[in-house]
Amino acid sequence: MLDAFTYFADWLSYSIMGFKPDTPVGTGVHFFIEDASKILVLLMVVIYVISYLRASLSVEKVRDYLSGKNRGMGYVLGSLFGAITPFCSCSSIPLFMEFVSARIPIGITIAFLITSPLINEVVVIMLGSILGLKFTVMYVAIGMLLGILAGMIVDFFKAYRWLQPFLASAYLDDQHNHKQNTVVAPSTLNHRQRHTFAMNETRTIVKRIWKWVIIGVGIGAFIHGFVPAQWFEQHLSNGQWWTVPLATLTAIPIYTNASGVVPIMASLIQKGMPLGTTLAFCMGR
Repeated sequence: MLDAFTYFADWLSYSIMGFKPDTPVGTGVHFFIEDASKILVLLMVVIYVISYLRASLSVEKVRDYLSGKNRGMGYVLGSLFGAITPFCSCSSIPLFMEFVSARIPIGITIAFLITSPLINEVVVIMLGSILGLKFTVMYVAIGMLLGILAGMIVDFFKAYRWLQPFLASAYLDDQHNHKQNTVVAPSTLNHRQRHTFAMNETRTIVKRIWKWVIIGVGIGAFIHGFVPAQWFEQHLSNGQWWTVPLATLTAIPIYTNASGVVPIMASLIQKGMPLGTTLAFCMGR
């Protein structure tokens, strides 16, 4: 199936547009057409499927389920819940506050907060289609491990003491906890309602991220076509110790959706940037 996108890019960039395959412009345009079409189609299909399955998900039930688990399993489940929910950091924070108010252990909520922006179906689709299954599995494993370790460290230092007063009081209030632990049963949705929910979610998410796909693929196409591989080999491919922290620090002020940074990662790797440095750049953004 994925070969169809290559054939489509060949036909459009070389036959219709008339670019030469051995020129920087030709290779850059081909990269852009192939990756943009592949990513957008796969995103729409997979987001619809996942949204359909999530149609009856109850946030209240998830919080109650997490609260009842032992702490070690709670970290894993919090990190896993962050990985399967399509939230960026902006939308994860309000849900994080709800979890804290529900008196879920603060470490579990931190595991969710750390993992949620790093891993979601968008990242998995794009990494899998561009960089391959092995890299995707490694990325997901590292992202979840970061969330789990962060949760354990936060609980070890009893970091709930450092919450804002209004959140700390909610977290420590037993009566509030009793009220919040009331389970709200999710409504039973039929096929049509699930389909409607999934279609709306797909439209909403794609509208929110399509521009980042185009921007990211565009930057990746420029790097792929015009930046010489020798530059990366000379400056970033020798495994210098400082390249990993430098890549992380460089990415911190860059607020971009994962859908924008993954195509850039692909071009950097193809140009010779070490895998660890590229991974640090992606996770630091």
